[in-house]
Amino acid sequence: MQLVQDEEEDISVAESLDDDGLPSLELSPESKDRGREQNGNKDRVIEAAEGSFVSDFYRSGTDWSCLLEKNTQERPPERKLKQTNLFELWGFKKPDDSNAKPRVSSLSLKRTRTQWISVESVNDRMNPKVPCLGNRSNGGGNNLRRVCPFYKKIPETSFTVDAFRYGLIEGCSGYFLSHFHCDHYAGLSKRWSYGSIYCTPLTARLVKKFLLVNPSFVHPLELDIEYVIDGIKVTMLEANHCPGAALVHFRLENGQCYLHTGDFRACKLMQSYPLLVNHRVNVLYLDTTYCNPKYRFPSKEDVLDFIVKTTKNSLKRHPKTLIVVGAYSIGKECVYLAISEALGVKIYTNASRRRILQSFDWTQLSGKLCSCGEETPLHILPISSLRPETLAEYLKTYKHKFTAVLAFRPTGWTYSEASGNQLDLIKPSTRGNIMIYGVPYSEHSSFLELKEFVQSMLAMLLTEIRCNPISRNG
Repeated sequence: MQLVQDEEEDISVAESLDDDGLPSLELSPESKDRGREQNGNKDRVIEAAEGSFVSDFYRSGTDWSCLLEKNTQERPPERKLKQTNLFELWGFKKPDDSNAKPRVSSLSLKRTRTQWISVESVNDRMNPKVPCLGNRSNGGGNNLRRVCPFYKKIPETSFTVDAFRYGLIEGCSGYFLSHFHCDHYAGLSKRWSYGSIYCTPLTARLVKKFLLVNPSFVHPLELDIEYVIDGIKVTMLEANHCPGAALVHFRLENGQCYLHTGDFRACKLMQSYPLLVNHRVNVLYLDTTYCNPKYRFPSKEDVLDFIVKTTKNSLKRHPKTLIVVGAYSIGKECVYLAISEALGVKIYTNASRRRILQSFDWTQLSGKLCSCGEETPLHILPISSLRPETLAEYLKTYKHKFTAVLAFRPTGWTYSEASGNQLDLIKPSTRGNIMIYGVPYSEHSSFLELKEFVQSMLAMLLTEIRCNPISRNG
């Protein structure tokens, strides 16, 4: 099984990227500024033969020592920063037959619900006059172009995943969207006309309603139903991330299986997904946001229990406390739903977020939303607003109703090795009557969860090889 790391969430390295989406060998001064690729980073067009990086990546990892500042007085010159092959990091031995042809599974999936979709018939309804991409300019008046990196493309298919920022991709007939977070749908807008978009029904509603994409391009795929698109069997699986997020499973005519996780939080349930059990994964595209041994998050359930307990204790001491939860446009809903249900109160947020939440069609959530902030002590704000000065100003609006703020910033980036899974050791940030808790509620996998997920994929692979020795020569 080959394993491809998703570089989308890596914000700890410099942002000058090559055509393969990895740090280039030469860094410009501007590359020291931290930020995501969607905030202005550009892919350099290089002359290296296509695929050369890919083979090196799987063979030995990538040496990123060039990213360290060259200061011989403060840092020894021999120090290196290296991205290790994930199998080596997790203690797996690399197979000796790494150059052998991929083995094809001889097992078959019992199909009970299959839908057939012809990409040609879909595309016939779309604009047939879109020009070929060629060497597309990025609009900056120079010769730079944005090249779709290899890890966005599904081999032996005409599909890409979360690759909208590259515009029209030559040879791509189907653009898959794993979920509705901006670093994955960047590039989608009402001007989109490059081809079919495949995603879950909830994500499809958001794409049409809030990005105003022409509905004729958007094709919802239900979870756990196998579709045949352009001869490829495609199944969307629950990703345990944000509402509408999906793992995308591709099964080719020759039996090869590719799994793209998008963003996900691995869990035991995924190891029993029938599709993953019955059809081993040949290539795994993995969300490695927290692929560092120091990230050992507690479970979501434990964090929710801690949040609810902390909230109740605070209200006992100060009944006129305003409870604030920081959230993204979508995601973290379970946090404020848990508080709402525990306290028996409504959830207030602005009109824009209410429209998004109501579009989920979740009755247990829609029925708890309210449009008046004075009706409830539970408010939802952008996670970026959880700063003492911002919350102090916000409190002034409700000063006749509340006298203090208790806020929660639920993200894995707040995880501390000092507290680990002992949530009671978390110390809030306090300024006057503003108290902010950073809680390690993550919708991405922890290091251990990633490790267990990959181990389960390898175990399934080895089991199949033992049970079907003929596949050794496949």
